[in-house]
This record gives sequence, C-alpha cells and structure tokens, in this order.
Amino acid sequence: MTFQQLLDGAEVLAHSGDPGVSGVEYDSRRVKPGCLFVAMRGETSDGNRFIDQAISAGAVAVVTDSAAEKPRAGVAWAVVPSGRRALARVSANFYRKPAERMAVTGITGTNGKSTTAFLVESILTAAGRKSALIGTIEYHVAGKVLPAPHTTPEALELNRIFSEALGNGASDVVMEVSSHALAQERVFGVPFDVAVFTNLTRDHLDYHKTMEEYFTAKRVLFNGCGTDAPRAVVTNGDDEYGAKLAEFSRKASAVVLKYGWERGDLHAEKVEITTRGTRFDLVMPEGKIAVFSALIGRVNVYNILAAAGAGYARGCSASAIAAGIDRLACVPGRFERVDCGQPFTVVVDYAHTDDALRNLTALARELVAGAKGRVLTVFGCGGDRDRKKRPLMGEAAGRGSDFVVLTSDNPRSEDPVAIINDAVVGLQKTGVKYSVEADRRKAIALAVGEARPGDIVLLAGKGHEKVQVTRQGAAPFDDLEVGREALRVAGFECEAARAGT
Repeated sequence: MTFQQLLDGAEVLAHSGDPGVSGVEYDSRRVKPGCLFVAMRGETSDGNRFIDQAISAGAVAVVTDSAAEKPRAGVAWAVVPSGRRALARVSANFYRKPAERMAVTGITGTNGKSTTAFLVESILTAAGRKSALIGTIEYHVAGKVLPAPHTTPEALELNRIFSEALGNGASDVVMEVSSHALAQERVFGVPFDVAVFTNLTRDHLDYHKTMEEYFTAKRVLFNGCGTDAPRAVVTNGDDEYGAKLAEFSRKASAVVLKYGWERGDLHAEKVEITTRGTRFDLVMPEGKIAVFSALIGRVNVYNILAAAGAGYARGCSASAIAAGIDRLACVPGRFERVDCGQPFTVVVDYAHTDDALRNLTALARELVAGAKGRVLTVFGCGGDRDRKKRPLMGEAAGRGSDFVVLTSDNPRSEDPVAIINDAVVGLQKTGVKYSVEADRRKAIALAVGEARPGDIVLLAGKGHEKVQVTRQGAAPFDDLEVGREALRVAGFECEAARAGT
C-alpha cells in the first residue's frame, strides 16, 4: 500500500512523497524497514522526539502532528493537526477498514462494562454469531484468549485485532470503551452499530477533573467518533446520566432502548436472587422471557438488562438472549468465589469505587442474612489516582461491613501509608471495627483468620488483575491465589476442593 493511500480520509495540512509502505508504527522501537512512523504527542511523551530514531530503523514515511518538525531528506512526509486521529485513519486504511465490515457494539460506563461485554458475547454466540471481545479483563480473538494491556487499545492495535477477527469469520465485535480512550480518540473512525451505557459514578477524576467532563467523554461514543452516531443506543434509564443520554441520542440514533429495574423498554419482573444465581422475567419490547443467570446480585440484573438490550438491538432472538445469559457461568474477577471447602465464603471482586463497594457489600449482606453471618471486607485505594474518592471508599466499605481490613491496592509511586491515611478518615466516620495492614498478602490472611462459619470475606479492588504495582514496579499478585494460600494456611484443602468442582 502506498503512503498516499494510507492517508486517505485523514486530515492533512501538507504532504510529500508516495513510497510503498509495509507497516505502520507509532513506537520507534518497533519500526522496521519500509514502515510508516506516526509521530504524535501523547499524555506523557512526545513521539516527535523519536522521528530520527524511526528513520534510522528504516521508516520510509513520517506523519507528524508537530509543524515545528521539518521534513527529512529522502523520507515521505505529512503534517496533520491530530496525530491520534491520523493514526486511526492510517491504521484503518492499512488493515483495509475491517471495522466497516463487522457490527461493533461499544459498552461504556463506570461499573459493569466487563460483565455486560461477556454477556453480550455469550448472547451473540448463542445466536450463532462469531464475535471478538475487547475489554479490561482479556481479549477474545479468533478462538484465542489474549492478555489485555488496556481496556481499549490504541487505534493501531485495535484495527489489527479487528482485521484478525474478520479474517477468522467474525461478524461482530463487542468492546468496552473507556473514557480515556474516548478522550484520547483511540476509537476515532470506528463505526459503532450499537452503543451501551451502564452508569456513571465517581471515578477517574484525576484525569477528567469533574463529573461533567467525565460524562462529556462518555457521550462521545453516542455522538459518533469521527463517524455517524450509532444506529442503536441502549442506556440505563435508572441512572441520571443514562436518562440524559437517551434524550441526547433520540436526535441522532434510529433505535433508542432504555432499561431499568421496574420500567423501561427492557426491565425485570419477579426477581429472585439466591446464592445459586439470579432468576427473573425479562420484559422486552416484543414480549417477556424467563431468564436464569449464575451471576448474582442487583447489579448483575442491570448488566443482564443492558446485554439483553444490546442483543435485541443486534437482532438476536429471545431464545438466544435467554440461552446466552444462562450459559455464562462467571466473569473472571467479578464476584469470583475462592472455594476450599471452608464454612464461610471468600469472594474476589474488582470493586474499586465507592459506588461499587456499596453494591458489593449490599449483595454480601443479602447473602449472609439467613445465616446471620458477617461481612468482612479487604480493600485499598489506588495510588496516583483521585485522592478525593479515598475517604468515600472508606466510608462505603465501613457502612456495608462488620469488619474492614484497610490495605494497599496498586500504590504505584505513592507511599502506601499515605493512601491508607486518606481512606481511613471515611472509615472512621462509620464506627466499624477495622484493622490497618499495608501488606495486602497479610491483610487477606488477617481477614480469612477472622472469618467464622456463615461469614463472607470480600477481597475487593483487584479482581482479575495479576500484579501489585508499587514504586519498585509490578510484582506478581493475584487475589484469587493469595486467598487460596491463606485458606490453605488456615487448614483447608484447596486442591481437593478444586478437583471436586
């Protein structure tokens, strides 16, 4: 493909040269002979500093978002107003616009994106469709499960995944779309067929500064990311911001579906939540179906409604929707049980906001009510993130628990004790019994050691994550495995319990 062909549709201020191009890169360390190098300003670094390094590695063309950079002799050149938008257009052209040949469902919101994405994928599979999944926990592409370095990849990696999925017969892509990705235009040019909104609660304000700015970033998905607005929108009518999005979307999208607990185009009736799963009547625009899910809790009713709305918008039958909901046994790191035959429950969950902690502890309280058990919660707050949410998280954990162990959760460059001191202020307001243990491994062991028959121990915050990030870097750490280790030390037979499941 030639340089000019790759620039098709991009906003170009000036350009010269038209060599053949064999690859596209925005990281100079990955450039090989024949590549086009996209030099763009990022959040923490400027790719324009590495133009000469890329040329030395064999780049035959450069796209830059810096007018200060002068063309280099013998190298094709283009100046663009936005490096990220140019990367998106060039990447789509290089892979022959794969997103335009599949139906892409994008899911955004603060909580519930991953579970909703897994549910939509399951529904599409039940409907006989082949799909790819891109999200926080992992990527599913062409029958492979891949690690997920980012919830939403950069445009180059995204189009590479789209191309591989299309080449393996996928008709659909289900993807989580983060607010960071929307603000940074990583999905610029992706034509979303269906856009889903779960909810909006306080998170990422270290990046977005205000809730209104956070919402504005989310809304980009429903306005169109350099494309027309999505054909169909599915939004949570019980959420203040979801209701606003429904009104906003009616002007541009052909189909707007609202879901809610008791009202909406999709809603639930006769809800029964037990330790074995969730059962309810799912009311849809064209009738009512009985559904069962192994996922439990009020929040998962909302996730199921969102996924059912997306499946309905994609033309899946009621029977496929019910079957897809039923087939999904669990979502990694989302209310995932650690079962070693102990007489109390241990659960790993990704809850890392005050709203998510409230929902998690409320569900735990429901589950132990019959056994008159207690809720024991282990949690921490992330470093280098919004400090103002730390006392809110402390208060949420304290109000929903009988005993709390405040610990570390990816302190990054910050002092773990300083983070704990921010969170403990909210915890102390509740009067709950608590302990402070900065070492997360010891904190989990402490909570397990405190548990009695009928109790539930919540290991909150990390979920599917496999590392703890500190000043020293990323070290292996898996709450699921550390929970099993604590149970083994306490005398329970984890290996035998797993073999029997």
